[in-house]
Amino acid sequence: MFPLVPDPTAPPPLSALPPAPSSPFLGGSPPLAPTVTTTAPATTTPRGPDAALAALRAGNRRFVAGQPAFGHSVGRAVAVSAEPEPFAVVVGCMDSRVPVEAVFDQDFGTLFVVRSAGHVLDRAGQGSVEIAVVGMGVPLVVVLGHRRCAAVRTSVDAWQEGRRLNGRVGHVVDDITDSIRETAPDRVKAVEPVTRRHTSRTVAHLNAVLGSNARVVGAYYDVDNGVVEFF
Repeated sequence: MFPLVPDPTAPPPLSALPPAPSSPFLGGSPPLAPTVTTTAPATTTPRGPDAALAALRAGNRRFVAGQPAFGHSVGRAVAVSAEPEPFAVVVGCMDSRVPVEAVFDQDFGTLFVVRSAGHVLDRAGQGSVEIAVVGMGVPLVVVLGHRRCAAVRTSVDAWQEGRRLNGRVGHVVDDITDSIRETAPDRVKAVEPVTRRHTSRTVAHLNAVLGSNARVVGAYYDVDNGVVEFF
């Protein structure tokens, strides 16, 4: 018997082909715009709050333009780097329309993300931020509110109806209620101004807690067009 010699002109078998890239949007949701292949930005970790904020701004512009530099392939998991160096903490809402790494187009291992309903910080959430900043030297904290937040809507509805919700949900609503009171003197409240006020209050709280250890900024994500506004 003669040994089989592979034909160099034949196409490779299916088993030899690399797996198809997964969607950049977890859960199979379609992208907001067609994905365009671009050259990934330099992988140098941003140093300091200004560089970190600039990286997030640039990443969001790529996201809005439908040109993400990172595919967010779940198959890569967190094995991108043996020694990841996150350069920012994002305190955000649990809303599934706000995938933080995708919104800012950042790779695995680059961000610490703390999420809860209405980005309400309890002791564990605040402790997580402090671990990242004080324990690991992360220079930037972003508090990310977003348009049409269900937690804020629930809080506004309860306020307008004069109801107080019980249990752990009540804890979330109570935390947002102070922002409702400060938004306008009457009981008719719009969700978006309350969300912005709640974000600003959270920024002020974290600034008081962290002091000079990190820069804390507020941000507002529009779920309709993908734009993040920093303030």
